[in-house]
Amino acid sequence: MEYVFSTQIGNLKIKTEEGEIVSLSLVSEKISDFKSSEKLVQSAIKELDEYFKGKRKTFSLPLNPKGTPFQKRVWEELRKIPYGKTVSYQDIALRLGNKNLTRAVGGANNKNPIIILIPCHRVIGKNGTLTGFACGVDIKEKLLKLEKGYSLSFGRGLG
Repeated sequence: MEYVFSTQIGNLKIKTEEGEIVSLSLVSEKISDFKSSEKLVQSAIKELDEYFKGKRKTFSLPLNPKGTPFQKRVWEELRKIPYGKTVSYQDIALRLGNKNLTRAVGGANNKNPIIILIPCHRVIGKNGTLTGFACGVDIKEKLLKLEKGYSLSFGRGLG
């Protein structure tokens, strides 16, 4: 099932399969004309609305991103980055046991099919720069500012 809804960063399209979210992406498509009756979609919209209002810092939605085993390992590490914190691509590579995986981590980060819920926007360059984001660096900056605005302790760390 696919459903497009409006948020403060633009229209998001959610795709679900067998009771799990497989994709959440920023799209230019028009908002869906119908109200979704699927409970998972309703829950996702509710949790994302709470996130954008600063009332939710973690998500309880079932996710099943499609990707390679390596990409899935990276995405699992991304889910460990606390709200309002940032880490570098190298930090993630080190968490995976090999600092030489930094570029591969960047590639996997770029292929993340479930934005926000798998917080790839929290990964920055080693020198603190906002590098790369499939939705654009301007959206990455908006998400980080949103989290910083609702977080008492914004900074680097995997917690």
